[in-house]
Amino acid sequence: MTSSTPAQLYVVALGSNRRGRHGAPEAELRAALAAIGGVVKASPIIATAPLGPARRRFANAAALVESAESPPALLARLKRIERDFGRRRGRRWDMRVIDLDIILWSGGAWASPGLVIPHPQFRRRGFVLQPLNAIVPDWRDPLSGRTVRQLAARGAI
Repeated sequence: MTSSTPAQLYVVALGSNRRGRHGAPEAELRAALAAIGGVVKASPIIATAPLGPARRRFANAAALVESAESPPALLARLKRIERDFGRRRGRRWDMRVIDLDIILWSGGAWASPGLVIPHPQFRRRGFVLQPLNAIVPDWRDPLSGRTVRQLAARGAI
């Protein structure tokens, strides 16, 4: 990181429900945290029921990440990590070795082709809100103005 590029904070959600080269889903999450780097704080890993037709339970977590990258640059790097871990694009809700999503960003809201921050679905997903609440309970959703704690208390799927 150079002094001319200010660091940004990102909240990244991680999920896995398929073994990969690092082992069980929990091991995949730990390896992904190491691959992402810049992790300031990570939530505990939780087990959650799948959404949609997937049958295997998920391991989910969230990380507060410091990076000088722009949101599109970080997204591109996260997608490379997913590919390196063996993520295959295919059916929605299918099993996956790793899923990495940018949920929040210290810069507020962002919208560009292929990337919207805050993540459009995060307010309704308990498997995202619970880990977020463990690491950034006072972070405010830039669209609703509610804190992660408030969003988590409202309940979600």
